[in-house]
Amino acid sequence: MAPLLLVIYFGGVWLFLLALLISIIGLDEFYKGFENLGYKPAKLLGELLTIILFISIRPYLFTQPEEYSRLSTIFFVFIWFFIAVAASCIYGFRVSKVKLNDVLSTIVGLVYIPFFACHMVILGESDYSKLLWIIVIAAFGQDICAYFIGYFLGKHKMAPILSPKKTIEGAIGGLLGSTLLSGLFGYFFYKEQLLLCFILGLLGGAAGMAGDLTASMFKRHMGIKDYGNLIPGHGGIMDRFDSILFTAPVVFYLAMILNGVF
Repeated sequence: MAPLLLVIYFGGVWLFLLALLISIIGLDEFYKGFENLGYKPAKLLGELLTIILFISIRPYLFTQPEEYSRLSTIFFVFIWFFIAVAASCIYGFRVSKVKLNDVLSTIVGLVYIPFFACHMVILGESDYSKLLWIIVIAAFGQDICAYFIGYFLGKHKMAPILSPKKTIEGAIGGLLGSTLLSGLFGYFFYKEQLLLCFILGLLGGAAGMAGDLTASMFKRHMGIKDYGNLIPGHGGIMDRFDSILFTAPVVFYLAMILNGVF
């Protein structure tokens, strides 16, 4: 995960490119999972809409924004959301070849992966870009702490069907860990937002847990163990970044709301 930390440190176009790469590869893995069920999501349409989304939220790409407002970003995202759903529905007009499940799987993939992931880029362009670190700390901190607490103290299964090894004790330990780690980050690097860091650590950790279980839920339905084998020992992009996808929007919206931006 060292490259991810470097990308967050440098930010800007590097973060843009990483989030775009995660979205395209993750969407491809996700759609392949649906193909395992016999569905036919619109892959090319999904990839095209993903590229359009990221260009729309950072139209200046390699230059620094001067008069580009936050409201403009939100406006473009709303337009993209409409276009994505509408285009997916239009894909289903060929009722003799395209089934309803094909349309729905296309929409779910676009919302779940590129739309969720783009919040990292939007947060990185805001006045609270330091909180990008909280996304990583909350998501991975929760996961790591939950693993060790669950391994040593876990007795009560949390979601035996979705994830047999997860325990209630591990979940509580994971949330405490993500909260503490996020608070420590705030104390040393972002004291003006210290309380927010604690809050985001707790709620972001819970979101990461939900993201992990959501990915497991999809894999159970798809009949697959991993989304891919791109990352040795971890599976595919979706296997490693499933918690990030849920944590990024939670951190972004809470940061904006609690700071009075929205």
